[in-house]
Amino acid sequence: EAPWAGPLPAFFPARRSPEPLPPPDTVSAEETSRAKAGRQSWWAKASGNWGSGGLDDGGGYTVEGSINDYLDIYCPHYGAPLPPAERMEHYVLYMVNGEGHASCDHRQRGFKRWECNRPAAPGGPLKFSEKFQLFTPFSLGFEFRPGHEYYYISATPPNAVDRPCLRLKVYVRPTNETLYEAPEPIFTSNNSCSGLGSCQLFLSTVPVLWTLLGS
Repeated sequence: EAPWAGPLPAFFPARRSPEPLPPPDTVSAEETSRAKAGRQSWWAKASGNWGSGGLDDGGGYTVEGSINDYLDIYCPHYGAPLPPAERMEHYVLYMVNGEGHASCDHRQRGFKRWECNRPAAPGGPLKFSEKFQLFTPFSLGFEFRPGHEYYYISATPPNAVDRPCLRLKVYVRPTNETLYEAPEPIFTSNNSCSGLGSCQLFLSTVPVLWTLLGS
């Protein structure tokens, strides 16, 4: 995929409603740094990163990051003139285990992480952030371990016109600085970088609107 090349990813073509708009221009030095590092992701079909959503499409979108990196996820957002409400993309994002990612089934020991439910919000797209941290003091936070994969999928409302399967796999790079206790295997798998198809997409080179942040 083309690397992030300025305020918007180079591979986002110009588009009109009813397709959702690309993420907004980055405004701060920190956001610009994260964008250039490829740690921004657009959770929408029109981003072009998700394939057909079938179970044999290579597993969806894959990125790589390190402890203390951020994953920023931008939800679909529409500008005027607005399309019919039933044509706007809505998603519920889940963190799941490997089986749930492969089958795009959040019932496979998954839990709800975020909800993209305001596609016409006046202030711009909803954005959620995930920090790849070893420890978290927050009840809704999640702890990550180096050398493991983590999986996200989305589900659409039952009455949606189109119900694509969008999947994201995150590989947290190992570190030699410290030995860490392995996490419970519910949401992770311990695979080397070669097990990800040579880690084709890196946080240092990739944009997606779910969107990935850097420290």
